[in-house]
Amino acid sequence: MTDTMASRTNFDTDLSVRIRAVETIPLHIPFGSPFQIATARESSREFLEALIVRVHTDQGVFGIGETQAWRRQGSAELLPNLMHSIHGQFEPLLVGRSPFDVNAIMQDLNATLYNSLYAQAAIGDALYDLIGKFLNVPVHVLLGGKSRDRVRVGAVLSMKPTVEELVESAQAFYERGFRHFGLKIGIDPAADLRNARALRETFGDGIVLRVDANASMNFDAAANLLRKLEPFDIDVAEQPIAIWDVDGLAALSQAVAMPIMADESVSTDHSLLDIIKRRAATVVQTKTAKNGGIHYIKRLWNLAEAAGMRIYPGNHPSTSIATSAVAHMCAASPIPVMEGVFAVGMSGALADDIAENSIRPIDGEVPVPDGPGLGVTLDEDKLAKYRIEV
Repeated sequence: MTDTMASRTNFDTDLSVRIRAVETIPLHIPFGSPFQIATARESSREFLEALIVRVHTDQGVFGIGETQAWRRQGSAELLPNLMHSIHGQFEPLLVGRSPFDVNAIMQDLNATLYNSLYAQAAIGDALYDLIGKFLNVPVHVLLGGKSRDRVRVGAVLSMKPTVEELVESAQAFYERGFRHFGLKIGIDPAADLRNARALRETFGDGIVLRVDANASMNFDAAANLLRKLEPFDIDVAEQPIAIWDVDGLAALSQAVAMPIMADESVSTDHSLLDIIKRRAATVVQTKTAKNGGIHYIKRLWNLAEAAGMRIYPGNHPSTSIATSAVAHMCAASPIPVMEGVFAVGMSGALADDIAENSIRPIDGEVPVPDGPGLGVTLDEDKLAKYRIEV
């Protein structure tokens, strides 16, 4: 693979390449410590359910993409469902086509299986990886060129039993160069206030503090809690209430001083347009799997920029593959993007990675890969280690 790619130049690319097959690799990758989102009904998660896709061509080169079965509001995907969608519906539409026809391919996938963004994400990103490899350029070149070499990222503060343990985990991130923290809220308002107060007292104005309720609160509880959190200089409150309550988000934006971020409420460009029309949020978070990968997220970012919204590049906990995909998008963005949590998996949430050249933050920043395509090389031994039967 390396020798093949090294011999290619921008002038000898054979555009007659055709897709030969699609391979799916279901994985269970352990978290470094139990991971819990802000949902009272959910116990902590022990491992990440990831699906790696390899799109193979008749010239021996393959592209890679990643998605996750990250069940919560807005996602009911399971690994078997994702694999069935890809092999049963998408693979017949891909075989025999050129990977360079990414726009037409993605249009056909969506027409065949609407609202299948989690499955489409891995296919689309694998196509971008393939195109980059055949042209011997990084994905950020395909997206318009590099505007920055490194992307500053934020850290997610997972829920802890005590405020002392929370501050300790934040201190560890701080010492690694992180200055932007996302604090989970929504289960215990008294604990949320203690945590926010402790973080602000410990770090002062040396950090940017954001809160995230994972759509777990009702309107009254969210409004009450956010008002009490205002003295702690919260940069933005992420998806405080249910994904379907866009009117509630709009009312909440008027009821509290801090900005509101839409995450789970935004899947397609149509849902983002609805958020914009109702002025329900001034910040939007995108995620590789949730929003369908590079192909669709480009459209969301263009809409958000036109509406004057801040862009928060995120991810579910993920391996270096999805991390790299978002890093390339951030690198190519001519406008500043927020310090998102798209590298949460590679920041320490995951106990291991499946890449030989992991995309990990250094001093709170992710270096933008410069290799062909996504610039990530799979570790076959790690794939075998974490692969499961479904």
